[in-house]
Amino acid sequence: MSKISNIPSLPLPQEIETKAVLKKLNTVRAALAGLNGVAESIPNERIILNTLSLQEAKDSSAIENIVTTHDELYTSDGINRQFTSHAAKEVYNYAHALLEGFKQVKDSGLITVNNILKLQALLEENDAGFRKVPGTSLKNDQTGETVYTPPQELDEIIKLMRNLELFINDGELTDLDPVVKMAIIHHQFESIHPFYDGNGRTGRIINILYLVKENLLKLPILYLSRYINQNKATYYRLLQETRESNHWEPWILYMLDAVEETAVQTSFIIREIKKLMASHKQKIRSELPKIYSQDLINSLFKHPYTKIEFIRNDLHIARKTAGRYLDQLCEKGLVTKNKIGKENYYFNNDLISLLINVGSLKKENTNRIVIRTEQS
Repeated sequence: MSKISNIPSLPLPQEIETKAVLKKLNTVRAALAGLNGVAESIPNERIILNTLSLQEAKDSSAIENIVTTHDELYTSDGINRQFTSHAAKEVYNYAHALLEGFKQVKDSGLITVNNILKLQALLEENDAGFRKVPGTSLKNDQTGETVYTPPQELDEIIKLMRNLELFINDGELTDLDPVVKMAIIHHQFESIHPFYDGNGRTGRIINILYLVKENLLKLPILYLSRYINQNKATYYRLLQETRESNHWEPWILYMLDAVEETAVQTSFIIREIKKLMASHKQKIRSELPKIYSQDLINSLFKHPYTKIEFIRNDLHIARKTAGRYLDQLCEKGLVTKNKIGKENYYFNNDLISLLINVGSLKKENTNRIVIRTEQS
């Protein structure tokens, strides 16, 4: 049976921060503080920004059944827009949108409707904007049953999005903790479902950007999509149950669990990256002292792969010199050379192995719920 939208205006009138929510917030805040602390210990923020945004993009896209392999990702060239698969291109679009959104928030301190439209346009590579034609419904992929029907009329979508914009940016509307507020924002956005495509990915980018806006994240590196992917059936079930019951505590606690667990996971990943950097640094300093520099170490970890052009630009050296450096690193087993098309790519295999092993997803139950959007 079709579940018609009846979306409330924000802020919500009822009590949201229950005893269970307030208790959970203590550990969530500690996990976020720990993540910020370990992120600050990395000498160059681009190291974790580039690497972790790509991993987040992979996991977020997988929720929407856009599945790519690490091989496809790392043999694609996002800078020159050369991709080994359509799925890899979608993932790079997500990572690009996330970093562009981060710049917008840092510059303005706001997340506006126009910002959100730009994010979705970067994801989908079109400017279709909000849905203008009725007929969108969310269905269970296995049964074909309509699970939820979002607002159909453009005027209503715009009205709800303007209300959401006000809720996001006006700190005087509510005294809710920002992490709790983020959970409400995400639910509201997914219920409005304003776009034909890219709603889930856009909503997950907004999650990260909102925590940045509220100074709970210094960098957009919270690994939230992995948790949602590992608990996808619960995610969709709680989205719909909250719409139907207007009982928010289970949804809020789910999102708080997601923030805490992924903050801890991401802190672990960053610490492991630091260990790898230290190991590479020691090996290069002892075995290749003539080419050693901290700039070289940073460059090798800014992407899962590097190219002569990257080394040349980062170290301000001649192209021939950069090529010689990379050949010496290959001889020591620190990178592996692969020719793709006309270019040589040098893979940081230790870093890639770390991301693959930590990033492996739990298998979903066979009764998982998968939502798709349909135009009737």
